[in-house]
Amino acid sequence: MTDYLRVVLVIAGVALALGRPAAAQNILFAKDQFPDDKDGLKSAQRELKAGDEDYHADPARYTLALPHYLAAQEFNPNNAELNVKIGDCYLHSGTKALALSYLERAQKLAPANDARTHYQLGQALHINAKWVAAIKEYQLSAPTGSGKGADGEFAITSDDLARRVRECRNGQELQKHPVRVFVDNAGPEVNSAYSDYGPLVSADEATMLFTSRRPAAAGAAKDPVGGEYFEDIYQAAWQGKKWTAAASLGPPVNTKGHDATVALAPDGQRLILYVDDEGGNLHESELRGSTWSKPADLGKRVNTKAHESSAAYSPDGRYVYFVSDKPEGGRGGHDIYRVEVAGKKPAENLGSVINTSYGEEAVFVMPDGKTMYFSSEGHNSMGGYDIFKSVYKDGKWGEPENLGWPINTPDDDVFFVTSASGRHGYYSSARAGGLGGKDIYRITFLGPEKPPVLSEENQLLASRLAPITQTVLAPTVAVATAQVTILKGTVTDDLTKLPVEALIDLIDNKTGQSIATFHSNATSGRYLVSLPSGTNYGIVVRQEGYLFHSENFDLPADAAYAEVTKDIPLKKLEVGVVIVLSNIFFDTGKATLRPESTAELERLQKLLTDQPTLKLEMAGHTDNVGKPAANQDLSQRRAQAVVTYLTQHGIAPDRLAAAGYGDTRPVSSNDTKLGRQLNRRTEFKVTGK
Repeated sequence: MTDYLRVVLVIAGVALALGRPAAAQNILFAKDQFPDDKDGLKSAQRELKAGDEDYHADPARYTLALPHYLAAQEFNPNNAELNVKIGDCYLHSGTKALALSYLERAQKLAPANDARTHYQLGQALHINAKWVAAIKEYQLSAPTGSGKGADGEFAITSDDLARRVRECRNGQELQKHPVRVFVDNAGPEVNSAYSDYGPLVSADEATMLFTSRRPAAAGAAKDPVGGEYFEDIYQAAWQGKKWTAAASLGPPVNTKGHDATVALAPDGQRLILYVDDEGGNLHESELRGSTWSKPADLGKRVNTKAHESSAAYSPDGRYVYFVSDKPEGGRGGHDIYRVEVAGKKPAENLGSVINTSYGEEAVFVMPDGKTMYFSSEGHNSMGGYDIFKSVYKDGKWGEPENLGWPINTPDDDVFFVTSASGRHGYYSSARAGGLGGKDIYRITFLGPEKPPVLSEENQLLASRLAPITQTVLAPTVAVATAQVTILKGTVTDDLTKLPVEALIDLIDNKTGQSIATFHSNATSGRYLVSLPSGTNYGIVVRQEGYLFHSENFDLPADAAYAEVTKDIPLKKLEVGVVIVLSNIFFDTGKATLRPESTAELERLQKLLTDQPTLKLEMAGHTDNVGKPAANQDLSQRRAQAVVTYLTQHGIAPDRLAAAGYGDTRPVSSNDTKLGRQLNRRTEFKVTGK
């Protein structure tokens, strides 16, 4: 190239640079910057003014300000102050990660060294898991005092800065050891273009209820604070591969105000919801047939003038765990409490092992009654709320364990629930590739049966919309193997086959005490009961006009998760009807009633007392193991043992008869262990009424 040509190119470059603003130049919304587009400038200035009215309101209306600022930014993308405001709006939204590009651009346009700018950029880097860069920005920031400043912003404290740095370091460590899970978007049947969160699932994953801020109908109202639609509750059903299209629960559960999911009983027939009244309170609705009842206040031992935001049922229904920021008895922010539903004692704080000086939220207790999940800003959170797990052992809750990356992120990860098996979890999160705002995700925990492998394409976040892959050495992680049995089915009339709404009593056969009472659905007859391992359960199904039906589940402490479907036909009191007494127990080869039989014998005694003309034949049966004569004799003695108990407890002998049938009337094959167990039974037959 000649020297002449070099000079020409340099001059041309200078002329070109003088003819347009530099890429990193901060451009004001001023006439001299846009002499050829006065109308566009005026329109952008109007958008700025409208945005500022919402942005500087008290409290700030970030959601309403953002569209105005984005419209102005489209006209002039190179104004540092506007980019900062847009970034700040995103930091106060459900899509915080979008703040980063605007705050980085602002720094390039007009590098600032004030504490708040570094802090905001640190937040944006933090939320995008750029841990090292975020720590640097936090360290470049500085405390600005306490309380609110003149600009309405909360001051930056030294404690807050130290906490943010600590969270970043927690995130660095947790991200180095990702847990083996798939995190799948629940799909467009559940999620919408608006915020969807607070998933609740029945123990068998057949039903999901959740909160959505989508417009429920044409002309739906928006919350003046924040500008989003009011919360409503929606429901979907699992169809084997995907959820059905979500439908609003409608009134009386959904109202014109905020109505949000909080807790679902394991059988899916009781719902605690959040109602925005008197600072925010918890109400309960019950599924009666196919209709949810009008929500009723949970009472003064739960609801106060403070903010009660979330709750969970204990599996037996005796307790409600709930979250409140009431000052008395609290440790700071929102804490988790427990209250006995039928008791009179005030709610108890779960203590310092669970509650921190920061906020706790979204408590959930698994159907095993021993595993609790909750979200916390404290402990070793990597930012915002992280999900933690605690196990109840030796009379106390254990040290919370962070569920790890990628379940937890630097953003808020809340409202985590699981199926009874512990194989799947559900929660809401604002992740890249979602359908809009917060989405609901299904977590699949991968079991330890797979050895650690280096996978070049280990799909840690499997979104139906935008799968994310990365190369990691994925360690095995133990699945939350719940030690619980789910018993479910339908209760019907034995003759008509129509559904029956029946009471289902859960009895501890060892103590004879009632553990809990449930009921089957009046419309469908469906029921679901969760049975934590380690108890000999007597299950009694009863309804007026029918003879009781009993089942027995003796679950050792190490019994693994199982689902049992048992349809129960209730029989009316008619001559000739036969009822199996599943909770009458004898030692092998003996006719002595074991103590665990007491509750069943008392039920039988009550039946005879309530029906003073009723006559019964008690029948004993065995399997075919051993000699027929010995089996017949044993069965006769066992039947007589039941008759003797009843006569000793006030039942006239002439109303009772004992018959031993040995192995002559099997109800199942004697070729299997289960069949032989079914054949070893005690029954009664109605012989007169």
